[in-house]
Amino acid sequence: MVKSGMGFTASLAMALMVFAGSSQLAAIPLLMAGAPIWVILATAFCVNLRFVVFSAHMRPYVMHLPLWQRLVTGYFTADLTYVLFVKKFAHHGTSEEERTAQMAYLAGNGSVNWASWTLCSVIGVVLANFIPTEWGLGFAGVLALIGMLCSLASSRLRWVSAAVAGTAAVAAFALPLKLNILVAIGSAVVVCLALEHVRAKTVSELR
Repeated sequence: MVKSGMGFTASLAMALMVFAGSSQLAAIPLLMAGAPIWVILATAFCVNLRFVVFSAHMRPYVMHLPLWQRLVTGYFTADLTYVLFVKKFAHHGTSEEERTAQMAYLAGNGSVNWASWTLCSVIGVVLANFIPTEWGLGFAGVLALIGMLCSLASSRLRWVSAAVAGTAAVAAFALPLKLNILVAIGSAVVVCLALEHVRAKTVSELR
């Protein structure tokens, strides 16, 4: 953030408040390029659309909680938090004891993840002027996101989604304001919804 020219105060504020690394990576170049605010907001919105899927999956786990607790849980839930949680708890708890155990795991996991992310982000902002640009930290961020992507690609449809998005992003790379990101997300959503529809239709016909 600092290396992009945001300034120390704005970078520190974003590090403390915005718990969304992929959105930061997508929005910062647009901010620095002077892109229209609607493009920046739309990009951040599309990049975070995966959390709609996460939320729909986790709904049975958290609907017994008050609204404010669900909002806090949503803020602290990141990609890694979600992946670890659903791997450990394949089904939502039916008893009070099971629900309490699941929420305790989710809260602990999310808190540790948030604290480590925020602390390292603040340290990065403070030490930004001492970190050489040629270290390629942006590329390291991309590698981290690829690692998350591989852990989430647990079905054939998700692999298809990743392949379509990657292909569309490369094909539309020449578009201004990094609009190739929106093209990639839109293409993956359309293709996967179509495949889901065809699969559902085929299953219903076989029955």
